[in-house]
Amino acid sequence: MTNTGFNFAYIRVSTEEQNFESQMEAMKDLEFAKIFTEKRSAKDTNRPELQNMLDYVREGDTVYVKDFSRLARSTKDLLNIIEILETKKVKLISIKEKLDTSTPAGKLMVTMLGAIYEFERANLLERQKDGIAVAKKEGKYKGRKKIKKPDNWQDIYNDWSCRKITAKKACELLKLKTNTFYNFVKEERKEIA
Repeated sequence: MTNTGFNFAYIRVSTEEQNFESQMEAMKDLEFAKIFTEKRSAKDTNRPELQNMLDYVREGDTVYVKDFSRLARSTKDLLNIIEILETKKVKLISIKEKLDTSTPAGKLMVTMLGAIYEFERANLLERQKDGIAVAKKEGKYKGRKKIKKPDNWQDIYNDWSCRKITAKKACELLKLKTNTFYNFVKEERKEIA
């Protein structure tokens, strides 16, 4: 346990043939309230134990991973996970990269990762914009509708923020994906501030 929360570990291997031992060895000197283990590819973030961990942790907790590749394969997915944890005020520490997202150096590294992703994203958006212009010219472009907060948002948000329900349960009740839920949470907190 840290000063204000608990320590958790997230350990993932890609195949059934691999085992968790090397990752456990890297964290052998730490004590954990719970260890989330998973035997799945990191091709996307729809992994049961990852989602369980993201739902389970609370403000003040710390999540340890051997290295960031255990969490996500892409910069975008890693940044989304970090953002979810930051929204919940949960620290993330990578043993291999010696990175703690709550320290100045850790925040700098996350900012650099964000800048790289932003650059990649800007290039993608530029190509997308060009493609949309061509599609509009040909009358094929319809666009994407903006997602509105569900009518029951406020009640469920209040239940979640008072810890009456988990984020997973809130997402189920609201029929939202995890990232959309946390984007709405971020908006809600900005409105309150």
